[in-house]
Amino acid sequence: MYGRDPWGGPLEINTADSATDDDRSRNLNDLDRAALSRPLDETQQSWLLGPTEQKKKKYVDLGCIIVSRQIFVWTVGTLVAAALLAGFITLIVKTVPRHHPKSPPPDNYTLALHKALKFFNAQKSGKLPKHNNVSWRGNSGLQDGKGETGSFYKDLVGGYYDAGDAIKFNFPMAYAMTMLSWSVIEYSAKYEAAGELTHVKELIKWGTDYFLKTFNSTADSIDDLVSQVGSGNTDDGNTDPNDHYCWMRPEDMDYKRPVTTCNGGCSDLAAEMAAALASASIVFKDNKEYSKKLVHGAKVVYQFGRTRRGRYSAGTAESSKFYNSSMYWDEFIWGGAWMYYATGNVTYLNLITQPTMAKHAGAFWGGPYYGVFSWDNKLAGAQLLLSRLRLFLSPGYPYEEILRTFHNQTSIVMCSYLPVFNKFNRTNGGLIELNHGAPQPLQYSVNAAFLATLYSDYLDAADTPGWYCGPNFYSTSVLRDFARSQIDYILGKNPRKMSYLVGFGTKYPKHVHHRGASIPKNKVKYNCKGGWKWRDSKKPNPNTIEGAMVAGPDKRDGFRDVRMNYNYTEPTLAGNAGLVAALVALSGEAEATGKIDKNTIFSAVPPLFPTPPPPPAPWKP
Repeated sequence: MYGRDPWGGPLEINTADSATDDDRSRNLNDLDRAALSRPLDETQQSWLLGPTEQKKKKYVDLGCIIVSRQIFVWTVGTLVAAALLAGFITLIVKTVPRHHPKSPPPDNYTLALHKALKFFNAQKSGKLPKHNNVSWRGNSGLQDGKGETGSFYKDLVGGYYDAGDAIKFNFPMAYAMTMLSWSVIEYSAKYEAAGELTHVKELIKWGTDYFLKTFNSTADSIDDLVSQVGSGNTDDGNTDPNDHYCWMRPEDMDYKRPVTTCNGGCSDLAAEMAAALASASIVFKDNKEYSKKLVHGAKVVYQFGRTRRGRYSAGTAESSKFYNSSMYWDEFIWGGAWMYYATGNVTYLNLITQPTMAKHAGAFWGGPYYGVFSWDNKLAGAQLLLSRLRLFLSPGYPYEEILRTFHNQTSIVMCSYLPVFNKFNRTNGGLIELNHGAPQPLQYSVNAAFLATLYSDYLDAADTPGWYCGPNFYSTSVLRDFARSQIDYILGKNPRKMSYLVGFGTKYPKHVHHRGASIPKNKVKYNCKGGWKWRDSKKPNPNTIEGAMVAGPDKRDGFRDVRMNYNYTEPTLAGNAGLVAALVALSGEAEATGKIDKNTIFSAVPPLFPTPPPPPAPWKP
């Protein structure tokens, strides 16, 4: 069959092919239905349906967790807003001027402490350091102990002048250094807070360096000990130039300064010097080489005192006129306690806890001076020092009985300080008369103030709120009140409204019995008698000996500011050492700078009980 071709040619229709095409069409329909019966993937759907609008996902995949998109957006927004706010606040804080609140001013005890320590700078003998900070003092005593052939010492330069003269009395000087060391061991944090720790340690070392020169401190045993440098003998009208007859600046001394030694009967001096060296070894425990040197010297000199029994001031010794020692048993206990703390050697503890030792020292005597702690009588201090051992270490048998006795006796002494008891009188102004109305009372009251404050701190550290006086219980605050009353009296809270600490307050003694302070530093050398015009002058001292605590008032609260009346106006090393100890104990209480250091004093003390053996190995069949 042919059809007409629109392009001009014949159109041929093949029927066979037509039938074949019908079959193909039916087959394709089958294929299409099979293809459409399968699910299409996204790509295929996109080809067929074209692009479609995608819905926002409701969740955000953070990798480790999947969170809601809405929560995610709110969280990020909040963080960004907080960061912007913090930055804005920081910008304001940095740009707005800040006014720091002023720290509270130091209390009176801290202010007085600064001055009381400065007194020791004014008393130094030898070549002074550049930072001595006493403008009117200079090098002095540079020939002390030199030029004497055959002596066991090479030179005795250094140390401290005792009071208003230029004599170096080693007995009260050693006591003063022991007191300074004790106060540092107990209250180092308070010294640090006051900015005086380095200063007080330098003062202690100035003394102990000198003590190591007064005997052969490198030997294992000694036969001699220096007790004094200089002389003050004016008996029977003696006019030989010496430290009492002459009135000269220490820098101008040109007279002979004899050295007094002791080679037998030096128990009190030797034990006190051992206490000074041993206590200082604890202060300088971080300087191991120096501490070891101090401990060795303390061992040697303490053994010397135990071997050569007797009082250093016995007989016709010049020291008996100025610093007479009443006994040496109290120094044995006092020095032995410091030796035990410095070495941990239980031999010393065994010695000082013997009842016979306590009996000889007067622990069971009582009497009018029982509880009076001073350069002469160390018993009250030794009892408190050993009560510390019982309170914090409790060594038990065989020491418990005598330590409990010392503890009870310390409590009795504290009771005697309270005004409700009549052991000691008081002036109308409130000053306790520990020396029963005798002159120079302040050196005793400051010692009592220190012991009372320290005992109250011991009890507080042992979680004990107070102690008993008979049937009555007293809190530790009562002891602090007593201590404050005595120190406040000295600082001006007295009937005369006068401070007995030179340089503190506006009214204080101006005619202090002191050679260096009373003679001007004007490049003029006044000879032995030439300085008498300054001694007898009615004018105030040209140099202020800042921090000197004078001897104090009489039993009627009276005081005469007269240079020649040393019972009123002369300061001493021993007195100022007790004052420093009391001041640091009371200082900084409002700032809570800490109480005592419970552990430092026990650094060398080993455990008092043997370590238990290890458990046996487990049994194996």
